[in-house]
Amino acid sequence: MQYLTFAALLVFSFLGNAQNTAVSMNETLRFTAAYNMSGIMTDIAELTMETRPVKTSKATLLRLKCTATTYSKWDTFFKIRDLYESYVHPTTLQPYLYKRDINEGGYYKFMQYTFLKKTNTVQSLKKKRRGDGSIWEEKKVITIGKHTQDIVSTLYGIRNLDLESAQIGQTYPLTVIFDNLEYHITLSYQGQEIRTTKLGTKNCHKLGITIKNSQVLKGAQNNLIWLTADANKIPVYAKFKIAVGNGELKLNAASGLKN
Repeated sequence: MQYLTFAALLVFSFLGNAQNTAVSMNETLRFTAAYNMSGIMTDIAELTMETRPVKTSKATLLRLKCTATTYSKWDTFFKIRDLYESYVHPTTLQPYLYKRDINEGGYYKFMQYTFLKKTNTVQSLKKKRRGDGSIWEEKKVITIGKHTQDIVSTLYGIRNLDLESAQIGQTYPLTVIFDNLEYHITLSYQGQEIRTTKLGTKNCHKLGITIKNSQVLKGAQNNLIWLTADANKIPVYAKFKIAVGNGELKLNAASGLKN
């Protein structure tokens, strides 16, 4: 089930050093996550995305926090308490530190990346729970591409793409490091559509998502995201298909927007 959360986040995700014009320092977005159970799309969890400033001894960073929590009635079936967060430069959204804390039905996993841009490496720390309840850990130094980012900074960075001038069929390559592997992802622009959302009727940019040589997401026609066609580019709806089924995300509330 951890890849269900990954897929849900990814459908929200060439970022380089673009300037952040879309994401505020105090934004909160709340989504309903649904999964196809026995042919019926069922609401099973809430996904919350929050941004907050964090002061360090040297600078003010932007904390990008994503949490996934199953609704209480599903906790006895499969309890999810997942946390993904990235600490980034507030202007470029380039990551310095990434953390992932997964608790799903008794399964526990922790991942941490410290990004070292000068050497194009990440210092990786992994922790997992053994069958006897004890925790083991693994440390690695991994070489990455110049523009490789974590999943959280990627999903916020996509909102700064210049979609107003995009042509149908135009593609945007990006690379994400996840579970110590680099995933090469392509976003394809599919035009604009009107969607009815909790924020009202919105004109939206429609993007397809594919991952090269991966079973996580299959086919841009099956994995789609709609961003509002305005200066905020808020993700309002997404659908995805993975090996174990398909699901969707629907925006419920948005506050603290930049524009």
